[in-house]
Amino acid sequence: MGVDREGGRRRRPARAVTYAACGVVLLTGCASMPDSGDLRGVESTPRQDPQVRVFAMPPREDAPPAEIVQGFLEALTSDDPHYETARKYLTGEAAKTWRPELSTTVLAGGPGTESDHSGGREEGDDYSVTLTGTRVATVDAQQSYAPADGDYRKSVHLSRDGKSRQWRIDVLPQGVVMGKSDFQRNYMSVNKYYFASNTASKAEAGTSGQPAAVADPVYVRRRVDPMTQVVRSLISGPTSLLRPVVRSSFPTGTALAKGASLTPDDSNKLTVPLNDRAARVDADQCDEIAAQLLFTLQSLSPVLDEVELRSGGRQLCSLTEGRAEAVAARGSAQHPDYLYFVDDEHRLVRIAAGSNATRAEPVPGALGEGGTALRSVAVSRDEHTAAGVGLDGKSLYVGSLVSGGSLGDPVLVSGGKTEEARLTAPSWDAQGDLWIADRDPADPRLLMLSEGAGEPVEVRTPGLDGRVQAVRVAADGVRIALIVEKDDKRSLLIGRIERDEKATERPAVTVVELRSATPELEEVTAMSWAGDSRLVVVGRERGGVQQIGYVQVDGSTPEASVPAALTGVKEIAASEDDRLPLVGYSEDAIVRLPSGMQWQKVTEGTAPVYPG
Repeated sequence: MGVDREGGRRRRPARAVTYAACGVVLLTGCASMPDSGDLRGVESTPRQDPQVRVFAMPPREDAPPAEIVQGFLEALTSDDPHYETARKYLTGEAAKTWRPELSTTVLAGGPGTESDHSGGREEGDDYSVTLTGTRVATVDAQQSYAPADGDYRKSVHLSRDGKSRQWRIDVLPQGVVMGKSDFQRNYMSVNKYYFASNTASKAEAGTSGQPAAVADPVYVRRRVDPMTQVVRSLISGPTSLLRPVVRSSFPTGTALAKGASLTPDDSNKLTVPLNDRAARVDADQCDEIAAQLLFTLQSLSPVLDEVELRSGGRQLCSLTEGRAEAVAARGSAQHPDYLYFVDDEHRLVRIAAGSNATRAEPVPGALGEGGTALRSVAVSRDEHTAAGVGLDGKSLYVGSLVSGGSLGDPVLVSGGKTEEARLTAPSWDAQGDLWIADRDPADPRLLMLSEGAGEPVEVRTPGLDGRVQAVRVAADGVRIALIVEKDDKRSLLIGRIERDEKATERPAVTVVELRSATPELEEVTAMSWAGDSRLVVVGRERGGVQQIGYVQVDGSTPEASVPAALTGVKEIAASEDDRLPLVGYSEDAIVRLPSGMQWQKVTEGTAPVYPG
C-alpha cells in the first residue's frame, strides 16, 4: 500500500480500476506473495482520477496467510462503505468486534509487514505478522485529523479454520491503517460549521448580534456518500477541540431520517429529512440549523445555494445562501473594503481591496497623518478603528479612522531593551478586542485590550513553551495563531480562546490546547489567516529554502495550489475571502499575487494587512 516499498521487488498492484460511470471497480488480493521470509511493504494505489472508485475482492480459495494480510490491507483502501469485503478476511468473531471507524492511522509509506512465525513458513494452524511504518497522522473517531510521528508497530494474528482449512485474521488492531497517498486518495477535508458560544449574546463588530460561524474541519471518505457522511458528522456535534467554545442549533437527539441519502436537485437545492426531534424548532432556530448545513455542504458542493429542512413529512424552513449571510457571520463571506500597509513615510495608508491600483492614500485620522511613525498596524474588522506600533516597537497606539481624530497617549508600552524584544504586530478579533504580544525577555506576555482600550488583560497560556513572536486571531474569534520561538526554532501554533464570561471585575482569557500546524517546518517567519480553517505560511524545512504554502488548523495540508515562489518574504497578508490576492512585503516593496498570475510589485511600503 505504501508509495515507496522498502526492500524487495515491486509487485503489480493487486487491483483493477474503472470509472464510476462505467460500473464498479475491483480490487483483488491475489498478488504473488512469498511463502517464506519477511513480508515487505504493501503497495499503494497510484493517484487516480477522482471519479475512479475502487472496490475490493474477497479472499480467494486456499489463499496463504501472507496473501490474506495483503488482501485485507488493500481492502482498507477501497471504497467499500462498510468494509464488508475487508471483514471477509477476518474470522467471524474478529469481524464482529473490529471497529474500523475508531481511527485511521496514516503512515509515510504503505504499512510494511514483518513475519513473526517461527521457522519462516506457514506451518501449523496459526501465523502472525507485525505491521510496521512511520506515523504521519491519525484521524480519530470524531474524524478529527492530528499530525503524528514515531514508529508504528501492531501485531496481526491469523488462524486456519479447522473445517474449511482457510486462513483468516483473528487478532488485529482496531481502526484502519494506510499509506499517505492512499489516505489522500480516499479522504477529503470538509469544514463543519458551528456557532461561537462567546458571540451568541454579544454583537460581532459591525453586525447586528449575528453569531460567528466557526469552521470545524473533519476528514470524510471521498467517494462513500460524502454529503450524507458530513451531515451525520455535523449533527453529532463539534470535535472535542472546539466543543468548549462553540454551540450547535440542532436539538439533542436530532438525526437524519432513517435511510436518508442526500443529493441536491437540479436547481442546487438540498432537502434534508430529520427525525421528529427537530419537528418543534422555532423559525430562528430552524434558520440557524439550515445555515450550519448550508455553510458545511458548500465545502463539498460550492454551487449549492439552498437547504430545506423537513421532519415528519412537513417543511420546517428553507434557507438560501443570501439569507444565510444574515443569519451568521462567516469570515470567508466577509469582503474587506481595503488593503492597508505602512508607506515610506511610516503612515498608515490603504488601497481598495482587490483592485489593480498602485497608488495608496493615507487613512483618515491621526494614524494616516504621519505624526507618529509606525512599524506595524492592524485594522479592526469593521474598518472603523486601527492600531499601530511605533517605529521603535515600544508603544501601541489606537485611533479612529475618522478625519480629525486625535491619537492620544499609547495604550501599551513595552520595557524591552531592543526593537526585536518589544511589541509584535497587533491583531483584532471578531468582537472588536485587540491582541498583541510583548516580547520583553524579562516579562514576555500575550495581552488583550477589550475593544482596543483600557488596562491590558494578560492572557493565560498554560503549556506554552517559548516566546510569542507573532499573533493573528481568526475571524471566528475562538482560534488564535501564534508564531512561537524556542531554541532558535520558530513554530506555528494554533490554540483555542476561552473567555470566562462570569468574571466580575476583569475578563479572564485563556489560550489552551496549543498545537503545531507546521510540524515539518523548522522555521516559520510569517503567517496570516487565509480562510475559515486555513492559513498561509512563510517558512522553511530543515536544510531547505524559504517557501510559501497553505496549512490547515489541524496540521494537514489542504488541496489548494501552492502560491508562486517569492524570495525574501518578510511579511504575508491574506483575507479569509479567497477571492482577494495574497499580499507580501518582499525586497523592500509591497507585492501582490492576483489569481492565476505571478507576483506583481504594488508600491514601496511595509507591513501589509487586511482587516483583522
